[in-house]
Amino acid sequence: MPRRPTIPPALRGVTFRGSAAMRDGLLTRGQLASSAWRRLFRDVYVQRSVEIDHRGLCVAAVEHVLPSAVVTGASAAYLHGVRLVGPDDPVELLTPAPHGPVHGIRLHHGPLDPGDLVEVDGLRVASPTRTVWDLVCHRDLADAARFVDPLLRLGRLTGDDLAKYAWEHRGEPGYRLMEQMAELADAGSESPQESRTCVELVLAGVPKPRTQYVIRDGGRFVARSDLAWPEYLVALEYDGYDFHHDRSDLSRDRARLNRQLIAGWLVIHVTGDRLRRDLPGVVAEVLAALRSRGWPGPPRLP
Repeated sequence: MPRRPTIPPALRGVTFRGSAAMRDGLLTRGQLASSAWRRLFRDVYVQRSVEIDHRGLCVAAVEHVLPSAVVTGASAAYLHGVRLVGPDDPVELLTPAPHGPVHGIRLHHGPLDPGDLVEVDGLRVASPTRTVWDLVCHRDLADAARFVDPLLRLGRLTGDDLAKYAWEHRGEPGYRLMEQMAELADAGSESPQESRTCVELVLAGVPKPRTQYVIRDGGRFVARSDLAWPEYLVALEYDGYDFHHDRSDLSRDRARLNRQLIAGWLVIHVTGDRLRRDLPGVVAEVLAALRSRGWPGPPRLP
């Protein structure tokens, strides 16, 4: 029967540098290579039975790999309350000077104003506005919106904060993207897919919709739509993967759709798969629906 790996008390439940553990005589190279340990980054380990969330990854990355770095991007959004990344996602760090690649870490470099730095759970973290700046500079706007909209919803910042930050950094690479995000961000979006969909539609030429719009008919509640253009009585509903789990769900959905149609609304249904495979087709349908209800189209350039 194989012997259970020896776990030195000093290494239980903590992250550590493998080279330091061997230097201090806590582990041999062979013991470090055993199944008792999980490697987080190069030369950084933790006991395999210990659960590490994304915050734990951030702590390990700063403590053992890049002590001068600041947590930013999706990782900073996580620490500010937007839980969209997990223990298998790379940690995003900002360093004052360029640094070579590090497996498991997504590195950005550049200056950081003192006002852009806050402390969260003992970690040096980019402020919410600086977090958004790094998101829009290193992701497309639709992907960045998945993190930005929840930051607004949580009250970490406002669209005006983003616009002000863009104005204060005008002329710098990324300030126009920040301006766009200030216009596109919407605290009403309730899911990452809704955020992506809204931004992708607007960037494709569709007027900005209202999110989570309550449709009423003569003062009577009819439905709440994911995205809506109330001046044209057009709505878009996002159907998730668990859509119509059983017959009762289907019956309720059809009754809801009938109420919307009776109230004069034109409703377009899309799925996540359709949005990924055929975004131009979805855009064309929304534009056609809006034009059929009197939308004159985008303003003509002079």
